[in-house]
Amino acid sequence: MIHGVINIYKEKGYTSHDVVAKLRGILKQKKIGHTGTLDPDAEGVLPVCLGRATKLCDLLTDKDKTYRAVMLLGTVTDTQDISGTVLQKKEVNVSEEEVQEAIRSFEGAYDQIPPMYSALKVNGKRLYELAREGKEVERKPRPVTIFEIKTESIELPRVEMTVKCSKGTYIRTLCHDIGEKLGCGGCMEQLIRTKAGRFSIEESFKISEVEQKMQEGTIGEILTAVDQMFLNCRKVTAKQEYQKLLENGNPLEIGCQKEEGCFQDQEQIRVYDENGVFYGIYRFEKERNGFWPVKIFFERG
Repeated sequence: MIHGVINIYKEKGYTSHDVVAKLRGILKQKKIGHTGTLDPDAEGVLPVCLGRATKLCDLLTDKDKTYRAVMLLGTVTDTQDISGTVLQKKEVNVSEEEVQEAIRSFEGAYDQIPPMYSALKVNGKRLYELAREGKEVERKPRPVTIFEIKTESIELPRVEMTVKCSKGTYIRTLCHDIGEKLGCGGCMEQLIRTKAGRFSIEESFKISEVEQKMQEGTIGEILTAVDQMFLNCRKVTAKQEYQKLLENGNPLEIGCQKEEGCFQDQEQIRVYDENGVFYGIYRFEKERNGFWPVKIFFERG
């Protein structure tokens, strides 16, 4: 089985689930998961976790994202993007300065109402399922953060912008909300995710490239090992006598490590055995004078 993370470039027309299904066929393994949905019409960075790395899915989904988007002003749709049914068309009688001001006003924290056409669940049913039945339900606003919006170009009614944001942000809703603020309405015409956490579009691979690497036997060249996702954590090597405790995912006492040095309370570390095998992330707890497991990646067999 292959273990690690591949930075996939999701092309237009595929759902995130499609990507996983195709990779299962190419890599000949079932244990694969993606790290944050991209709509079929969107493209760009989609980190995919393989084998033991599937335990990383939740951690990677939580990371900040960066997008390049094209907003179309004057058009309102039921999906908040260009693929939906047009609900309203308006004249775009705004200046570039007004557009810039409206865009800048969304920087920082704001409460975003999720779109009806989304995978979020209300009372056990996905919103897009309700929307397809012609139903609209109340959605609670969710706090999101827009760290930065940079306007790349304005050729009204189109505005191209780069958005750096927190997890859970809907860029099509952001476009809709900006249009609302300008009084002319708006929707998202194009979306490319350029970054997700540490993964950037420049270092991403299309499914066809992954298939080629698999055929050549060089798939390892595009894999990010699980432990490489935690390079911000100090590396610790457990002594041989602690091997059994390691394999069972048990806490480790201070002094179990070969390295010297002090540890900060709640400091997280990467733990390896003497053979260089990565076991997981542990946290130093001063009160208990030892290391407690946070996430174990080692699996027997």
